[in-house]
Amino acid sequence: MSSLQLLGQPQNEPRRIRILVAKPGLDGHDRGALVLSRAFRDSGMEVIYSGLLPTPEQVAQMAVDEDVDVVALSLLNGAHMTAFPRVLQFLKEKGGGDIVVVGGGIIPDSDKPKLEKMGIRGNFGPGTSLKTIVDFIKKSVEENRQRISRKEGGSVTRKPRSKNSVKKAKRPKNRSR
Repeated sequence: MSSLQLLGQPQNEPRRIRILVAKPGLDGHDRGALVLSRAFRDSGMEVIYSGLLPTPEQVAQMAVDEDVDVVALSLLNGAHMTAFPRVLQFLKEKGGGDIVVVGGGIIPDSDKPKLEKMGIRGNFGPGTSLKTIVDFIKKSVEENRQRISRKEGGSVTRKPRSKNSVKKAKRPKNRSR
């Protein structure tokens, strides 16, 4: 079975990209994230939206629980240099180190190379076309799937999902309370 297929899915049908769109931390401006979610859905991806105000740890847990290919992070509040790396750290701790992480929002040009070096890719700003973002994600996921397939001997599979293309993830309970 190819690494691009679901268990129980016909051999010639590629697996849809599963993406978690998240706004970690204290950023309640979700219009852009919702526009991106619709663009991802319209391009054939299965979209999971985190809702507002999840912690970086909650985002990572949702990504692992939902078995996503990519986490798309968006922040407009300037906390990208804190929140984005924390999501990446928690992904690695929770077994999601192979998940592609893409950033976006209000990110100064001087911060973009730092985020890229950490492994947070894209780092798109306002005015970036939806096509550019969608194409970047599709290419990144394809490259990542090929890398994982080579590493694991061509046996990357995932459980089939329902036909719903957009769903809201259940936020894990905050264990610190």
